[in-house]
Amino acid sequence: MNRSSFLNASEVQTRLSELSRRSLLSKASAGLGAAALASLESSRSKLLGADAGTTSSPANSPAESPVSGSGPKVGQPGLPHHEPAAKRAIYLFMAGAPSQMDMWDHKPAMGDWFDKDLPASIRQGQRLTTMTSGQARFPIAPSIYSFSPYGQNGTMASELIPHMASKVDEIALVKSMWTEAINHDPAITYICTGNQLPGKSSLGSWLSYGLGTENEDLPAFVVMTASWSGRKEAQALYNRLWGSGFLPSKYQGVALRSSGDPVLYLSNPKGIDATVRRRMLDSLAALNQETFQRIRDPETDARIAQYEMAFRMQTSVPELTDLSGEPQHVLDLYGPEVLKPGTFANSCLMARRMAERGVRFTQIFHRGWDQHSVLPKDLPNQCRDVDQPSAGLLTDLKQRGLLDDTLVVWGGEFGRTIYCQGTLTKSNYGRDHHPKCFSVWMAGAGIKPGVVHGETDEFSYNVVKDPVHIRDLNATILNQLGIDAERFSYPFQGLEQKLTGVEESRVVQEILV
Repeated sequence: MNRSSFLNASEVQTRLSELSRRSLLSKASAGLGAAALASLESSRSKLLGADAGTTSSPANSPAESPVSGSGPKVGQPGLPHHEPAAKRAIYLFMAGAPSQMDMWDHKPAMGDWFDKDLPASIRQGQRLTTMTSGQARFPIAPSIYSFSPYGQNGTMASELIPHMASKVDEIALVKSMWTEAINHDPAITYICTGNQLPGKSSLGSWLSYGLGTENEDLPAFVVMTASWSGRKEAQALYNRLWGSGFLPSKYQGVALRSSGDPVLYLSNPKGIDATVRRRMLDSLAALNQETFQRIRDPETDARIAQYEMAFRMQTSVPELTDLSGEPQHVLDLYGPEVLKPGTFANSCLMARRMAERGVRFTQIFHRGWDQHSVLPKDLPNQCRDVDQPSAGLLTDLKQRGLLDDTLVVWGGEFGRTIYCQGTLTKSNYGRDHHPKCFSVWMAGAGIKPGVVHGETDEFSYNVVKDPVHIRDLNATILNQLGIDAERFSYPFQGLEQKLTGVEESRVVQEILV
């Protein structure tokens, strides 16, 4: 923290004098009343989202007056740090951990290892989950799916993903991702927020805070949770994955729903028309402004921005979600479920429409990738959900000239084991969590097309060439949007907080143009 972040003695005295008895009582009562209302208000705030362009001070700096005005809002001074390749990003997140050796990481030698034990020299005493640590054996389960070479470089891809296999010349496939987290909740929290413990700011909120928005009528950061066809017992997704953490709440993601109002509380209450709603908001803003002047809490600023954004979204969101004008040849790109709200296909088309309208960061969570058993039953359904829509999204963006400045990322929180969890047969197996290697792909916005980066051993168990930590992935995403991860911080609790944390991270230059 720099010296200017602290107040001298006279400034402290001035601030203390500003705390009137009424202000002090207001703050004290908040500790009681907020305890009852925090859950309701927090949920409302997280679902409504906020106008990411409204300026707010860092949490440990003096609060400034709310900013009003119209037009797209810029982000923080000095950003971007360098010329960005991407104006926006779309993150396709496969929650539950896709099996890399059944999709992207071809291991043909494993056919000769069927039902043989994983060698101790490969396992290397690595941490196991409690789901398999008690197994007497760790029998090898080769993938039952055939792989074929695709593209100019003969990149191997599984029969489960024929549409994305045809796109290998347009993506950079990273096969050497790794993480320390071995269970879902800390792992997905880690990759989304930079820390395994809750409370940190998500990638999307960092981008919203740093770069602002290109469209004042839509949030800078939108989240969709798609339906899925595989294992129905899926891991829960918590809104901290798109939360703002220590950043002002105006920068958290807005959840777009598949039924009812696309955003909660978007419609006017019964008997309230737009004119009355406008007068109500103006009166509420005046009251909030008075509260801000007394208590000087920057979250009051955020609340004003949230109500204003909700009012503007009453027009912008219905237009966004109206697909009636999409031509049939575009709908066909995404597959037969594209017009079914809430599907991954529908979400991908919505992501393209948001990219056109200047939404800075769109994240689609697709659950159900946790194949601990009956993988041959569930994994094909999961792949069917996402394969054509993912490829269709790339095609659609490219046809519209948007792929050049839109970064697309696909991946999960970790990988899966080559050994079987539970009973192994020739036609059935399950796989446990495995953090030491997994695959992701990236495309568009300065990503080098047609490359495969990194290698794993013949068991898809350890990275043997060009490891990429999830910190490196996040640093690379920031870099493509013009941000130096090492210089991008926010003061909180006496530390300069960063998305990539305090440990070293690097931009994966090898996959960049």
